[in-house]
Amino acid sequence: MTDRIDASEEPRQGASPGFNTGPKLPTNRISYFADSGISIFGKAVSWLWIVTLVVVLSNVFSRFILGRGSIALEELSWHLFGATMMLTLAYAVVTDDHVRVDVLREKFSLKTQAWIELLAIVLLLLPILYFMIDELIQYAYRSFIRGERSQAPSGLPYRFIIKSMLPIGMSLVAIAIVSRALRCATLLFGFPRAFTPKGDSTHAATTATKSGD
Repeated sequence: MTDRIDASEEPRQGASPGFNTGPKLPTNRISYFADSGISIFGKAVSWLWIVTLVVVLSNVFSRFILGRGSIALEELSWHLFGATMMLTLAYAVVTDDHVRVDVLREKFSLKTQAWIELLAIVLLLLPILYFMIDELIQYAYRSFIRGERSQAPSGLPYRFIIKSMLPIGMSLVAIAIVSRALRCATLLFGFPRAFTPKGDSTHAATTATKSGD
C-alpha cells in the first residue's frame, strides 16, 4: 500500500514560479500571478548587472589606462548598482532566496512555519514597510522638487531618479510579502482557495497516488 501524503507537506504542489525544491506553501490565484509578475520583472532587471559591470570596467579603463577619470561614470556605476539591488529584492522574497536563520525554523512543521511567517508579516513586517515606503516617497519627492543633482561639478543630474528606486523597490517587496502571507493563509485556513497552475504534473501525480491508496 502506498503511504498517504499529507497535503501540507507536498513538495511542489502549486508552488509559485522560481521556488526551490522541498516542502512548499500552496499557492492561490492572487499569489501565483503576483509572484509570476515579480519573477519576470526581477529576471529582466537582473540584466542591469551586466550594464553595471560594463560601466565599472569602462571607468577603470578610463582612469587607469587612459588616465582620465570620470565622476559621471563613477556615479553611474553606483546608481546602477543601487537601483538593481533595490529592484531585485522582491525577486529574492518570491524565490525564497533571502537570508534566513534556519537553525530552528527547519525543525518546525510546514504549518508551524506558516503560522510564524503569517504573524511576523502581519504584526511586524507590513507595518514597518508601510512607514518605510511613506517616508521614502517623501524623500524622493523632495529631491525632485529641489532639482537635486550631484554636488560634484561633472556629476549626474536628476538625483531623484535613483532615490525613487527606494520606494519602488520597497513597494515590490511589500507585494511579495503580501503574496507570501496569502499563501500562508491558503495553507492554514483554506482561503484564498488553493490554485494549481496548468502543467503542474507533480500535483497530478500526487493526486493519482492518493487515489490508489
